[in-house]
Amino acid sequence: MIELGRVQKLTVLREKDFGLYLGEEGSDTGVLLPKKQVPEGTKLGDQVSVFVYRDSSDRLICTTNVPMLQMGQLAVLEVAEQSKIGAFLKWGLEKDLFLPFKEQTTKVRTGERYLVTLYIDKSQRLCATMRVYDYLSSQSPYKEDDMVEGIIYQINPEIGAFIAVDNQYYGMVPMKDLYDNYRVGDVVKGRVVKVREDGKLNLSLRQKAYLQMDEDAQTILRVIDEFDGVLPFGEKASPEVIKREFRLSKNAFKRALGRLLKEGKIQINENSIRRL
Repeated sequence: MIELGRVQKLTVLREKDFGLYLGEEGSDTGVLLPKKQVPEGTKLGDQVSVFVYRDSSDRLICTTNVPMLQMGQLAVLEVAEQSKIGAFLKWGLEKDLFLPFKEQTTKVRTGERYLVTLYIDKSQRLCATMRVYDYLSSQSPYKEDDMVEGIIYQINPEIGAFIAVDNQYYGMVPMKDLYDNYRVGDVVKGRVVKVREDGKLNLSLRQKAYLQMDEDAQTILRVIDEFDGVLPFGEKASPEVIKREFRLSKNAFKRALGRLLKEGKIQINENSIRRL
């Protein structure tokens, strides 16, 4: 059986001036391998490893090129261009992969990269979708406090950022722990806070407090410099102001201020913070 969207070995059934027809041995039906794709020395009865897809006229065709994505897999692909009906992704074949608007979990941008998988639409064409949740695994090798890397594939303002760790495992950062303007497609590094009973990973994009404090302190000093050395608010600033200016939680902000104060690098007043 010829499988759309997969690399498979097919037998050379017929030879034409414009290429070879490949299929299952003994079958009368075949799919065209264009002449420019035919490996040198290939003859009738040989088996050739090919990827089967549809050309620009929606006819079945095969290629010896191996794309970046096959059915059942996940891959991070770059947006080549956008149109009125969706976007087109680079995936290693001459014909770009179509990503319909209805399969986008956020508005994509040309040149940006997103995690996608393949599906076959009602017209039997290969298309991409950003709805990858069902393709992720909960069988990760990670444990608490391990550092991991992944790509954000969805953001729910009421829940948090959903991250595909290693592009294959379930991960999530709660919304209350997101202190930067992250977007779908961002690649992030994080720490495993908890491995849930179902195997999914709860993550933090910050180190443990004692390790993160130095970095947070440097962030505060940098922002003070942007305000010409004096912040127009004190340590009792609202969580909203702290998040807006520093991308920090209230607790992280106060811990870092304490470090800077102890080191004699700042002076804290009721309505201002001055760099010394």
